[in-house]
Amino acid sequence: MNDIFKDIAEKLVEQMTLEEAGSQLRYNAPAIERLGIPAYNWWNEGLHGLARSGTATVFPQAIGLAAMFDRTLLERIADVVSTEARARYNESTKEGDRGIYKGITLWSPNINIFRDPRWGRGQETYGEDPYLTGELGLAFIKGLQGNGKYLKTAACAKHFAVHSGPEAVRHSFNAEVSEKDLAETYLPAFEKAVKKGHVETVMGAYNRTNGEPCCGSVTLLDRILRKEWGFDGHVVSDCWAIRDFHEHHMVTNAPFESVAMAINAGCDLNCGDCFECIQVAVDEGLVTEEAVRNAAVRIFTTRARLGMFAEDCEYDSLGILDIDTKESRKLSYEASCRSIVMLKNDGILPLDKDKIKTIAVIGPTAASIDVLNGNYNGTAAEYITNLQGIVRAAGEDIRVIYAEGSHLYKDRVQNLAEADDRIAEAVAAAKVSDVVILSVGLDASIEGEEGDTGNAFAAGDKVGLFLPDSQRRLIGSVAKTGKPIILINNTGSAMDLTEEEGYASAILQCWYSGEYGGLAVADTIFGRNCPSGKLPVTFYKDGTLPDFTDYSMKGRTYRYLEEEPLYPFGFGLSYSKFDYDSPETEESDGNITVSVNITNTGCVDAEEVTEVYIAKDIAEKAYNEMNDAFLGRMAMDDQPRYSLAGFARNLIKAGETVRISIPFEKESFETVLTDGTRELLRGKYKIYIGGSQPDELSKRLTGSAPLNIEINI
Repeated sequence: MNDIFKDIAEKLVEQMTLEEAGSQLRYNAPAIERLGIPAYNWWNEGLHGLARSGTATVFPQAIGLAAMFDRTLLERIADVVSTEARARYNESTKEGDRGIYKGITLWSPNINIFRDPRWGRGQETYGEDPYLTGELGLAFIKGLQGNGKYLKTAACAKHFAVHSGPEAVRHSFNAEVSEKDLAETYLPAFEKAVKKGHVETVMGAYNRTNGEPCCGSVTLLDRILRKEWGFDGHVVSDCWAIRDFHEHHMVTNAPFESVAMAINAGCDLNCGDCFECIQVAVDEGLVTEEAVRNAAVRIFTTRARLGMFAEDCEYDSLGILDIDTKESRKLSYEASCRSIVMLKNDGILPLDKDKIKTIAVIGPTAASIDVLNGNYNGTAAEYITNLQGIVRAAGEDIRVIYAEGSHLYKDRVQNLAEADDRIAEAVAAAKVSDVVILSVGLDASIEGEEGDTGNAFAAGDKVGLFLPDSQRRLIGSVAKTGKPIILINNTGSAMDLTEEEGYASAILQCWYSGEYGGLAVADTIFGRNCPSGKLPVTFYKDGTLPDFTDYSMKGRTYRYLEEEPLYPFGFGLSYSKFDYDSPETEESDGNITVSVNITNTGCVDAEEVTEVYIAKDIAEKAYNEMNDAFLGRMAMDDQPRYSLAGFARNLIKAGETVRISIPFEKESFETVLTDGTRELLRGKYKIYIGGSQPDELSKRLTGSAPLNIEINI
């Protein structure tokens, strides 16, 4: 960014008293009327649409957007989010409303690694892979911030760092992580957001990392973020996280000590109320006036970059007519279609309407709007539930019978009889139907953030990977009718569907699917949309995961997994088939490009997500030439099996052959050593390219394996 914005900030801050400068470091910053500075509330959300401030376009939840494996579409979605945020800000400001959720500083995206499917907030992330998370986070940041003279909105990479549950203890938890896992898994997406995305804001996490509270961590905020990566934006605390320093982490004794720890480490903005005692921290000699003013300069540099003090900001004309447009609704529907992952299909899909007279739509999520929204959501002007979508897509010639079948969650009722009081109706509906569409899952009232959910015993986290017992009894009862079952699963995380897979002819993973999620799934069932989504997370079998509080990556995610999963990362079926041939690589300017022919051998036009993986098996010669000291830093038994290094989405017409090229950097071949440093080890590496990852389960499920090429580095 041009230094002119920092100059504006410095001139403003130098005119402030210390009290005035300190007051601006709170999320609900008051006006300084004598300087012409209006009040501003920094807290706004835009995870998958403008949130919590009235009508807005509601896109699929972030984890569903990740399943698209589509940088371009995600950037377009983020551009809509920023347009609607700017429009709301402009309209609210005109009306004198400068309250919460009306600003143009959006605390999104969440680029934490979804390392454990029990984490309730994992739905807010882009999945378990650092490369995918980094690329999608970069696209979202670009869409939010724009490429104009001023920032369209300020994006925020959160939660920095090593943050992914458990929710119940997040205010006191210490995430212990090795230097290797930190550099290999937890930090890469943040580094990309800073260095390539020029993200304006970074939010610290609630927890401690290796003993330091993240919002007061000299290691994270000063050494890594600012000095190593050159971050020049501002840092905001998670909400009331600084209060945790003295109330839960017990690393300070009083609020003013917590304030000093945060400011001295590099936290500039407090979402909370601790910074109200900045003056006490200064008076006690724990923080300097210079440190307070430096934080204020960073804060006001962001406001200047947003054009708040300019008369020529290109986004000032946006208004209420730019919110919830026909184009944004269409984009939401398109995203919902692309996010659906087909996990199983024995040939029943797409349904042939000429062979069906009656469909039973059964399940507690069939008529639910909550499963369209997820969490951190806005309010759409129109929603189409799974039931409504199926009724619309089925047309007038097919009878659709609806039965709720079960309560969403068994603990909301008093006894088993009451829990199962909807099953008889569901069984009756199934018996008279040609096919059953079972709509099951969770919603953000029981899977989500601590404090936001009714699932109080787990504070939003799942205690296991199975569907609620009430739903499992429903599925088993319906299956006994012998009618073919199409299972729709609306969850924000991976589930163990082993039992359901035995009952169902087809399974569609639909996430929290957006305002038109029901129409998208219906159009998929009837063949108007060809499923193309891929899993951004591994679907594990329940009971195979390490302890939730263990932050070691050993045994977690597809890169380090030791057990066979139910469904692998990167997996997803299509109504078409794709053949890959003639792979080759080309090296230029230190980067490598892999090219391949893809033929759509099916009878329908379809989009294919192509995935590129690198197997980091060190060549025997290179290994033998290493000295013992170096081998001690290698952790040969703790290297990723292979890692995603590139991906692309392409529309390929039936019978068509296209040649695609996917570039990736030579850094993708680097090995992370035990001390967190990186080495490019010379030798032979394998590059895999295809429609899935190179494991045996993917091969069995898809009927084909990715092609591989050996390359010398």
